[in-house]
Amino acid sequence: MIEIRNVTPEDYEAVADLTVIAYVGGGFVEAHDPYTDQLRDTAKRAEKADVRVAVLEGQIVGSVTIAEPDSPYAEVAEPGELEFRMLAVSSDAQGAGVGTALVRDVLQTAYDRGDRAVVMSTMSDMEAARRIYDRNGFVPAPDRDWTPVPGVELTVLVCEIV
Repeated sequence: MIEIRNVTPEDYEAVADLTVIAYVGGGFVEAHDPYTDQLRDTAKRAEKADVRVAVLEGQIVGSVTIAEPDSPYAEVAEPGELEFRMLAVSSDAQGAGVGTALVRDVLQTAYDRGDRAVVMSTMSDMEAARRIYDRNGFVPAPDRDWTPVPGVELTVLVCEIV
């Protein structure tokens, strides 16, 4: 069974490694890209946002960062929305429902808070993640798509909370 819980300081290094490996190893970010430093700095993220981990058989196998609109980690969230970023699942746990469990945890968090929607940004080549988002009710919001740096185009997806 997958356990979703808040990150602890003892988890920071494992989450940092997992996230960097998922993004760099997955070919989404170059190893020398400055964004890699943000992916690695779990402690700083945990100070300004909620970092959740997925634990399977005693091992951290996934993580996600949840940011309120006024957080420095929220890039596209508007008032009444909750944003998630840096969803990462270890290669050993892919296909085991870890990504889905993390996304559903974010949706439940937004529902519990009374938010009207959850938003996130994704890249076109994040196909496995996109299947999770599609299955969980996320739809494109093309008017909100953006380019954080030249050559990186991000698609914004929104899931309305019922």
